Amino acid sequence: MVNPSTNPCAGCHERDREIAGLQAQLIAIEKRLKEVEADLAKAKKNSRNSSKPPSSDIVNAQKQQKRRDKAKKRKIGGQPGHPRHERTAFSEEQVDHHWEWRYEACPCCGGSLEDTGEPRVQQHVELPTVPVTIEQHDFQPQRCAHCEKVFSPQVPEDMRNAGLFGPRLTALVGFLKGPCHMSFSAIRKYFRDVIGVRVSRGMLSKLVQKVSDSLLEPYEALLAMLPDEHRLNVDETGHKENGKRMWTWCFRAYLFTVYKISPTRSTDVLLDVLGREFDGVLGCDYYSAYRKYMRLNENVLLQFCLAHFIRDVKFLAEHPEKKNQAYGKRLVENLRELFGIIHRRDEYSSEEKFVADLENARNDLVWNATIESPGTREALALEARFHMHTESYFRFITEANVEPTNNLAEQAIRFVAIHRRITQGTRSEDGRHWCERIWTIIQTCGQQNRSVYEFLCAAVEAAFQSSPAPTLIPDSS
Repeated sequence: MVNPSTNPCAGCHERDREIAGLQAQLIAIEKRLKEVEADLAKAKKNSRNSSKPPSSDIVNAQKQQKRRDKAKKRKIGGQPGHPRHERTAFSEEQVDHHWEWRYEACPCCGGSLEDTGEPRVQQHVELPTVPVTIEQHDFQPQRCAHCEKVFSPQVPEDMRNAGLFGPRLTALVGFLKGPCHMSFSAIRKYFRDVIGVRVSRGMLSKLVQKVSDSLLEPYEALLAMLPDEHRLNVDETGHKENGKRMWTWCFRAYLFTVYKISPTRSTDVLLDVLGREFDGVLGCDYYSAYRKYMRLNENVLLQFCLAHFIRDVKFLAEHPEKKNQAYGKRLVENLRELFGIIHRRDEYSSEEKFVADLENARNDLVWNATIESPGTREALALEARFHMHTESYFRFITEANVEPTNNLAEQAIRFVAIHRRITQGTRSEDGRHWCERIWTIIQTCGQQNRSVYEFLCAAVEAAFQSSPAPTLIPDSS
């Protein structure tokens, strides 16, 4: 063995091996550190910088509460600068009883009085003591004295189909179960304590099924209209049926919305609902099913949601990697400029100038997203989107009445998520169809400024009379 003190070259080789070993360890540590930082960044994702739902932010409730506490508190009630909101008085046609209050004589001296000025009006609304009417129909069998045949009057078709509850009361059960998200137990208490009618859970279930059956025709009519729409916004959310994972799809058009619950989240749902010939503009997020549908259907045009893209950019702007931070911040500024132009649209003197500014802002964003990319793993994933789908992110510039975000579909699916939290999903195929139909009716009536309850009454009454159901198809004239 050579002694390093007597052989300097051997000592140099030994130090070189030690340095090489330390460098290898340092590289491994740096690689591991980047992996830990990336995992930590993913763990900090929330609804603000990713596609995670707002309900997932509950883990950060304490931090959010601190931010709210620091914010300036405002007084309860109307705020300065906002218009005052007052209730509109009932019309004369709506008033059932009218009373006039006046003195017979002067309360002070007993002299005669004469009217001066307009009376002070106070309207009063109250429930009747018994809010339902109970009818009994006796169908008396009769014998003919001449031929001795026995005849019994026939029960009218609508009464036979209705059974115990009439159409408006049946529709009320559907209204309480659907738009009001009430359980059968809560509806039973309401009927017992308010209406004064005792009803079983089984009867309530049958009544809801009657309402669901009455909505089949209006629902299928709207479902059949979807392939012919020029613009649609689509979104999907999870749904449970007896613990099995399913998906609620939301198809929102300008004047109606259709919901469909499916066991799959794949492109098959889009092919089943819209077909391969749909040639409109589809507003959606960047989920793979929509991109595959675009490959299978050459006629469809996509508008990817810029709101989802903004959240992905914010994730990079807050990333621990400095290159990602700088890249994300540049894109945030480009997006602010783009949406600033959109919000100032009314200030433009001409549509040509507005479109020109939008295109310039788009070009700046695409340049920074692609040419100026730092080449990190996270940045490359974002850069690849623009290389492949630049036009699909900015379709709203060239197509009229197309929104740059998918907010319309997300808003339409929000109350579905609330209903899911309350009911914990469905338990049968009948329950699934009920949800599809009642959600469609609720959202569509809201878009058309129609009463959900009155539409349910009309649909149930038509079903009891075996007549055509009312329609929710928008009037094209």
